[in-house]
This record gives sequence, C-alpha cells and structure tokens, in this order.
Amino acid sequence: MATYVILALFGFLCLAGFGLLFKKAGRPGWEAIIPVYSVYIMLKISGRPVWWLLWFFVPVINAIAAVVIYTDFVKSYGKFTIRQQAAAILVPFVFLPKWGIEKRTQYLGPSASSEFKQARHQQLRKSPAREWTEVVLFALLATTLIRTFFIEAYLIPSPSMESSLLTGDYLLVSKVNYGARFPITPISFPFAHSTLPLIYTKAYWDGIQLPYYRFPGLSEIKRGDVIVFNYPMDADSPYYRPVDKRENFIKRCVAVAGDTVRVINAQLYVNGKKSPEPAEGQQAYIVHTNGKPLDSLFTRSLHIDVKLKYSSKDYEMLMTRQAARQLQKHPGINNVIEYYQSVSGYNPGIFPHDKHFNWTLDNLGPIIIPKKGWIVKLNELTIPMYKRAIGVYENNKVKVAGNTIFINGKKATEYTFKQDYYWMMGDNRHNSEDSRFWGFVPEDHIVGKALFIWMSTDETAGFLHQTRWGRIFKGIK
Repeated sequence: MATYVILALFGFLCLAGFGLLFKKAGRPGWEAIIPVYSVYIMLKISGRPVWWLLWFFVPVINAIAAVVIYTDFVKSYGKFTIRQQAAAILVPFVFLPKWGIEKRTQYLGPSASSEFKQARHQQLRKSPAREWTEVVLFALLATTLIRTFFIEAYLIPSPSMESSLLTGDYLLVSKVNYGARFPITPISFPFAHSTLPLIYTKAYWDGIQLPYYRFPGLSEIKRGDVIVFNYPMDADSPYYRPVDKRENFIKRCVAVAGDTVRVINAQLYVNGKKSPEPAEGQQAYIVHTNGKPLDSLFTRSLHIDVKLKYSSKDYEMLMTRQAARQLQKHPGINNVIEYYQSVSGYNPGIFPHDKHFNWTLDNLGPIIIPKKGWIVKLNELTIPMYKRAIGVYENNKVKVAGNTIFINGKKATEYTFKQDYYWMMGDNRHNSEDSRFWGFVPEDHIVGKALFIWMSTDETAGFLHQTRWGRIFKGIK
C-alpha cells in the first residue's frame, strides 16, 4: 500500500507540473491529465507536427519519439542543457512542479520551429545534423536507463494468469519496488532483450558478466505480489543465456523465503494456513451438458477456456468461481463440478522430479522455501528438493554417490543458502507452468513488480472490438 501511495504522489506531482507549464503556454491546465490528448498538446506547444502521434504505434521508435517530444517540450521553456533534460526525464516529479512554480521559467515558443532555432541559435549552437544525432543518442540513453532502473512495459503472452491478467494485456513493471537489478550483462543492443528481431542473433555480448547486485528498493517481496522474473529453467537450455537475458515470466508470488508451502486438493496452504485465492483466478471444472452446442459468445464473455472435450456432453473447462456459478445457471448445463488431480504415482514432470515424491499439480508438499542464511540438513529426501538451488543457482558442484553428498568435492551433511528464494504460481492453476514444475525462483532472477495495465487488446475479436477499454489503467491485485 505504501508503494502505491508513493507512486500516486509522484504521478500527482508530474501532472501538476505539466498543468502549470501548460498554463504558461496559454493552455488550460486540465489538458495535462487527459491521456493521448495531453501528448497532442505537447506537440502543439513544442511545434512538432501532429502526425508524430503515429510514432507511438511503432515498437522501439515509440520510446525514442516519446523522449524527443518530451525534450522538445522542456526546451520550449528554456531547458536546453543535457543536465536539465536528464532531470526532466529521471525526476520529473521534482523539476516539472519546480519549473511550473518559479517565475523565471517562462514559455519561450515552439522549440521545434525554425523561427525558435534562429532566435535562440546562440543558446543552441548546433547544426541540424548534430542536433538530431544528439537527440537520438540522448533518447536511446534515457529510455535505456528508464527501462533498466525504473519502469518497463511487458506484454502478457499466455493465459497462465487468467482471468486476473489476460493474454494481450500490456503492463507497466516497476524496477524500483524491489530495487533495480544492475545489469549482469551490461553490453547489449538497446530495446532488445536477448535476440535481435528479423536476424535472430544474440542481442548482447556475454564476454563481460558482472556479479549480481540490487539497489535498495521501496519494499520487500510480499505474498500476493504479481512479479516478472527470468525463467529459472533457462539455465538448462542448450542456448544458455546469462540470468538477465533469460526469458521473462510473470506469476504471482505465493510464498517467500522461509515459508512452508503445501497444496492439498488444489488448495494452497502457506505455513499451515489456507492461502487466499486470487479474486479472478481460474480453477478446473468438469462440465456436463445436455449435448447441445455451447454458446461461444456466453463462454467467451466469462473468459471460460475449454481445455478438453471428453464427449459430446462432457468437458473440462477453466474458469473463475464466479463464472462457474453463472455457467451452472445457463440453459443446457446439467452440472459444473470442480476438478483436481489426486495423489498418484511418481510424476517426473512435477518438482522435485524424484521417485520419493508421488506429487501432482493439486497435491504436493510440504516444501520449505530456502532463505538466505538458512542451514538445510542434506539427505536423500532434501537433496532432490535443493540440489538445483545449491548447484545451479548458487554455483556449486554437487555430486551424489549412494547416500553420500559432495559439494565442491567435499563431503557435506548440510548447506547454508546464499540468497532468498520464492515460490511462484499462475492464477490459472491448471494452465500454468510455474514452481510446481520447476521449483524455486532465486532472488537474482527477480525483474520487478507488475503495477497496472496501460493497454489491453484481444486479437481474437473483430477489428473494432480489439481494444479492451475497460482494462486500460486497471491496477493489478
């Protein structure tokens, strides 16, 4: 809650600053609070053509265009130096209100116009080619810094978090909540994560890899947070990548370091207490119909996913509990029964992938989540659970010979963990690849906290209905 209060305060100060600067240019201050329209007004104030709004629909270019428009805007108020423009980008909640209040900062005219450049040529002193070169380089640097240390956009690619988050939701992910992670692979191509588009080659150079370091954050990771992190199992890929270049995943953190996790009949328990279910999380149900075709418009409106069709009458479906209640009342539905996988024989796909554990997605545990400084006793039951964390995530050589365990060539009966770990699960519990398959997520894999949805599209809908207007600027719970 404190994090959201701080972010709301920063947002209010930014909007207030924009409003005050708009007034100095002869515009009503309220125009600053209207999304998209406020950018249109900034273009008018700075003298850029209105068609520049089209750049916002072009990936990569949109980030550069945003910085160019913003720097043009502050130049219109006499902020010509790189220091002033960097301040406006990195700490706008300080400098925008400051410039809006102080009398010496006044609107000088549209900075992108030729008349402005001629009148201020002594202050600008740059050729058009040099100015554009500096603008593009500054935009690249500014957007890279913002994406690395402050906030980054993220697209939901799969239904593992439905119905809390839908495929096609565009999120803003905060790097400052848990503290920004300093780049482990510092030399990489701007705006590309691990692979360059079109040519599909590495977008980074792994000749230099820095040790893990995280800046102080606004809060600790808490149970219930929706978190973006690097996929832990990517370390086993034949296309091995450094930690910060592994695929981004998004799940809900259901247990933190030191917690004990257990799942009984699809119900999650943390430290022996039943864990609250996500309000819009999906469960699996067996649906018995009277044999008539399902109303696809109705099921789609409830975000119901037909996972399996057993017969002309029986289905396995994924839906929220609210949707299940509504479906039960629908004509043609005989029964809706919640489904879960009971305890069965050894399943090699379920963590910890060992014959001693006959676990399923809906019945597993108890599992203790490793905590920095925690000492675990090593034996035939604990080593399957913690071998990967000790060996892969904490860079040790682990060997098991019969009942004897060796770490870095020395016999070991216990191990002290060097970092915290977390247990992640999707809200769509029966359609999510998560910790039940691959175990713990190490602290150094954490990217950031998902804050809110800034855009949402449905590619399966018609052109006029692809934008989910009701989800725009929706907070993530």
